[in-house]
Amino acid sequence: MKIGLGLYRESLTPDNFRFARQAGATHIVAHLTNYFRGRDPSLSAGCDAEGWGDCSTDELWDYEDFIGLVKTVRDNGLEIAAIENFSPRFWSDVLLGGPDRAKQIEGLKRLVRDAGRAGIPCIGYNFSIAGVWGWSRGPFARGEAMSVGLDLAAIDPDLPLPDGVVWNMRYRAGRPDAEPVKVSSDELWQRLDLFLREIIPVAEEAGVVMAAHPDDPPAEALRGTARLVNRPQKYDRLMGIIDSPSNGLELCLGSLQEMPGTDDIYGHVRRFARSKRIGYIHFRNVRGKVPNYHETFVDDGDIDMAEIVRILRDENYDGVMIPDHTPEMTCDAPWHAGKAFALGYMRALVQNAAALGPSRTAQASRIRTKAS
Repeated sequence: MKIGLGLYRESLTPDNFRFARQAGATHIVAHLTNYFRGRDPSLSAGCDAEGWGDCSTDELWDYEDFIGLVKTVRDNGLEIAAIENFSPRFWSDVLLGGPDRAKQIEGLKRLVRDAGRAGIPCIGYNFSIAGVWGWSRGPFARGEAMSVGLDLAAIDPDLPLPDGVVWNMRYRAGRPDAEPVKVSSDELWQRLDLFLREIIPVAEEAGVVMAAHPDDPPAEALRGTARLVNRPQKYDRLMGIIDSPSNGLELCLGSLQEMPGTDDIYGHVRRFARSKRIGYIHFRNVRGKVPNYHETFVDDGDIDMAEIVRILRDENYDGVMIPDHTPEMTCDAPWHAGKAFALGYMRALVQNAAALGPSRTAQASRIRTKAS
């Protein structure tokens, strides 16, 4: 198992690369979509009218962008594990079934080929219309640390998407007379099917894993649009569309635990690890489930993270795991402090994986098998 750190575009700096190395990380997951544009990478609920920001001027990333990123990261003593998320401008009509879908698919194919040629092994993506939306921000974590959570009763989950917004970002100017977007589950899965059948063969040739993030939050629907991977079994449906090592998972432990009906996260993690289809892992913890949960420090939620590492050890997982959005700690560098705490905890577990003893859930599974 390898330890990595996710960095947003404006955080891809020499100081943050040194911070990553100092905390024991060896890999970087880079976000090239500029969500913040000059703002600090603070936890954001993203619930205002414009969501996280404006990507309407983004230009399709190409080989020069990717090879420059790879070189910069390597020059700073690290390796690129993945890039995470397309700019919504690159695939708005892929998600929405719009008239520029075919043109945007060709652009994504070029992007995937260029990423592979530059040596980027994985691209994380989230096939979602509303994106990450609906959180509230507050002192929800231990010691009143600032974190995020979901309380569906406190928001209007059916609030329509503003025209020109998808995946919680503005990709073009809005039109005042536009009808609200509505997307059914069947429509969304049909669009995913078309996307994967076009992109996965290209990813195979390029040596790139396309890693699907589950819904966050994993509600049934948000803003008039269905959610896609909001149950663990829907990952199986996604992988079954094309049975390929390039059709993989961005396994977010927090999102998986938040899903209603996920009573055995350990069994799901074991079988996903055994499938060898995990692109990389978001190693985060939560307390509660949809419709009400909050994100916690990595050692303080409903998931036994040591058991997760035992499972990954037993299944010979040798990929990268990164802390996801972590609670902020009260100091002059709240984001860095929160990440440092998570990275230290993760590194201690990984360094001592062999000494953690047998998996308790594997033993329980064997006992159930014998009893039956």
